[in-house]
Amino acid sequence: MRGLLLTALLALVPVPRAQAVWLGRLDPKQLLGHWYVLAVASRERGFAVEKDVKNVEGVVVTLTPENNLKVLTSRHGLEGCNQNIVQLLRQNSGWVFENPSLGVLEYRVLGTDFKDYAIIFTQLEFGDEAFNTVELYSRTEMASQEALRLFTKWSKGLGFLSRQQAQLQKDLTCARKILQ
Repeated sequence: MRGLLLTALLALVPVPRAQAVWLGRLDPKQLLGHWYVLAVASRERGFAVEKDVKNVEGVVVTLTPENNLKVLTSRHGLEGCNQNIVQLLRQNSGWVFENPSLGVLEYRVLGTDFKDYAIIFTQLEFGDEAFNTVELYSRTEMASQEALRLFTKWSKGLGFLSRQQAQLQKDLTCARKILQ
């Protein structure tokens, strides 16, 4: 019943500004290191059409001396593998990160077992498009059943439709460029 009520309440929140709450404490040092992005739920315009051709991404998370996160990503683009580095600044409230000048309004961990997987929520705004995503980070090329279950639970709980969710294609070419 409580889950149904939470889902109903989240459905009332305007889609681009849905708030995600992580209950617990995160030591960002536990998020550091290499990750594969194996699944994504996104409200980005065009995601539902393109989701079937999206490949596994690579992510390397490091911590700066100021307790900000530096996130290096490698994903497949039109011209091959694209790498990007984003520095995320720690917000005053807990371990929530942002960089509004780059369009990242919120980056936080929704759930993790601190060693195998992390469920990441990101709220983005690029030009006139505001949207959010939920990503399944995994330390290995295959996600555990628990990780997939929690990814699905968080995605549905935040109101993502099945067409807005995808397990990424097992092409690891771009991910391996930064993970080896």
